[in-house]
Amino acid sequence: MNENVIAKLKILTESAKYDVSCSSSGTVRSNKAGMLGNTVGGMGICHSFSEDGRCISLLKIMLTNHCIYDCAYCINRRSNDLSRATLSVSELVNLTIEFYRRNYIEGLFLSSGVVRNPDYTMERLVRVVKDLRQLHRFNGYIHLKSIPGASRELVNEAGLYADRLSVNVEISKEENLKLLAPEKDHQSVFAPMKFIQQGVLENKEDRKKFRNAPRFVPAGQSTQMIVGATSESDKDILFLSSALYQRPTMRRVYYSGYVAVNTYDDRLPAKQPPLVRENRLYQADWLMRFYQFKVDEIVDDAYPNLDLELDPKLAWALRHPEAFPVDINRADYELILRVPGIGVKSARLIVASRRYSKLGFYQLKKIGVVMKKAQYFITCHELPMNTIHEMTPQGLRKLFLPKPNKKKIDENQLTLLFED
Repeated sequence: MNENVIAKLKILTESAKYDVSCSSSGTVRSNKAGMLGNTVGGMGICHSFSEDGRCISLLKIMLTNHCIYDCAYCINRRSNDLSRATLSVSELVNLTIEFYRRNYIEGLFLSSGVVRNPDYTMERLVRVVKDLRQLHRFNGYIHLKSIPGASRELVNEAGLYADRLSVNVEISKEENLKLLAPEKDHQSVFAPMKFIQQGVLENKEDRKKFRNAPRFVPAGQSTQMIVGATSESDKDILFLSSALYQRPTMRRVYYSGYVAVNTYDDRLPAKQPPLVRENRLYQADWLMRFYQFKVDEIVDDAYPNLDLELDPKLAWALRHPEAFPVDINRADYELILRVPGIGVKSARLIVASRRYSKLGFYQLKKIGVVMKKAQYFITCHELPMNTIHEMTPQGLRKLFLPKPNKKKIDENQLTLLFED
């Protein structure tokens, strides 16, 4: 690599760092003779960790950070005075192959600013992934950001070569999107999403008829929303997420806490939201996807924002004491899932184990139930009747609130807590 390409690489990887919508691949491309690389199903991408502890990395880069749009929240907006660079198709293809051969990466996450028009930019992105697949026989993971407003023909062609396509919604309410990004609207985002969905569904039918039909976006699609840049409540964000998850090809909605990169713009808030809000949105998203919660159970008109002090599952339980205590030895799986401290794996083990004997404190703890939390919401033959009704929701809330730390804590610093 010459110095010019290295300089471009530094600029374009820095410009790409604010897009968080890349994680697990969710697809399998096995190693084949004459091809370069493979993609292991279910493994994480972009500095995530696989089940066997391996760190898997992704070249996260933009084709160009030039952009015709002037979105208030974007570091690469047209009016910003920053270093700009553009890689040619061949330069980006060669970079990816060289990095893979040196074992720096196992895949590619490719996005771009919009130059000239959406179709011109999308056509160049498609050329990159097409050359990787066809000329270099690259078989690793590729996540491609589809350009809002791109034509159906280009989106369909991209789907033949990329493992995952994504289009960022950014702002959940269109009026606020128009305020911060006047050149954009939701239609330009939802149209490519629909093209991807139609392509996947048509491809499923083709593969039933023709065994060797090429796969179309095998890892589905994803999107991203910015949190805290505008006045949307968590209710607004999660209701849109819930609607997107109704689409059969939507795999993930990512939430990105607003980062004040353009503090001079009066349309943006002066203060960044606490990062714990982003964490709570991911926990609520998890409840919708794996715990059978409906969005209006998590947030509603009375509680439009998530509790920043308690995780959403515990907050729901304290608001609905009438649902508890749950008899672990009799209750349905769906009800057991709603007990704070019990995860999906633990709930399945409980249902399977109680067929053979009654479960008590010791057995539940051995299964993996967080008894410090769950004991107030369940009953079984070994537990005292010290439930949410005896303790009261207010008393339990005080009990579960984080203990004050004597050290000074930065409110923007996020501490990751793995809670059921």
